[in-house]
Amino acid sequence: MTVSAAPAAAAPTSPLPATITLPSGFQPEGIAIGDRPYAYFGSRVDGDIYRVDLRTGAGATFSEGPGTPSLGLKIDDGRLFVAGGAGGDARVIDLRTGAVLKSYQLRPAADGPFINDVIVTGDAAWFTDSRSLTLFKVPFGRHGRLPSAAVAVPLTGDIVLQTGNNANGISTTPDGRGLIIVQSNTGFLFRVSHDGVTSRIDLGTETLPNGDGLWRRGRDLYVVQNRLNVIAKVALDRRGTSGEVLSRTGSASFDVPTTIAEYRKRFYLPNARFTTPPTPETAYNAVSVPIP
Repeated sequence: MTVSAAPAAAAPTSPLPATITLPSGFQPEGIAIGDRPYAYFGSRVDGDIYRVDLRTGAGATFSEGPGTPSLGLKIDDGRLFVAGGAGGDARVIDLRTGAVLKSYQLRPAADGPFINDVIVTGDAAWFTDSRSLTLFKVPFGRHGRLPSAAVAVPLTGDIVLQTGNNANGISTTPDGRGLIIVQSNTGFLFRVSHDGVTSRIDLGTETLPNGDGLWRRGRDLYVVQNRLNVIAKVALDRRGTSGEVLSRTGSASFDVPTTIAEYRKRFYLPNARFTTPPTPETAYNAVSVPIP
């Protein structure tokens, strides 16, 4: 394994801005980028979705939140899927209008949920809950039709519920037959079958503590280790049962980045600044770095 540092944001290799200024006090966590040059960010404060033009850095509120957080985000088929954190919910937003197409109460807010991240597969959206051993599945109908309710999928097998953040970032296996989650408090990766059976992914002696957002490119899985200010690169086997940590890449521009999205062969990461006390005046941004 090697440890390297990405080029500083002040000297980007892309013509697009390497630093994106977000509203003061916004408290970003999630990011999603589709085929077009627009990034969407979710606020931990009130759930607002902020859209930025990656060509200019200009942005504006795209969809007003419900007053509870918007965390993990993913784009699919003209829709933005939003994990609702402590609100215990998930929302689906129309990317043309910013209107909420559907909202799902996955767990009662009084039960202390933390709906943290989402991945969209061919037939469903899957949401993690960092406070329970449960995934929530939003199964699609014909032509991607949204269902009336989500389905709870209990997690069984190797994973054990621990104090703190459990299942956080989520992705798919290289063969597309399973899911991958990272357990933040232990640093373990797990392969998850579609019926919820977990198997710990063999990384040898390596772990990924503070693992947050996941991004997979082929057999390479990138794991944001938020408070460590690095992106770990993991080479997986085809089924996602074992892997090797190849590198950890940091940048002077990182300030507790949480998750990751890709555009034009660069990674974009929002700086959540968890170690900085939040105020309405606190500055926030997102940064881009070359893909390690």
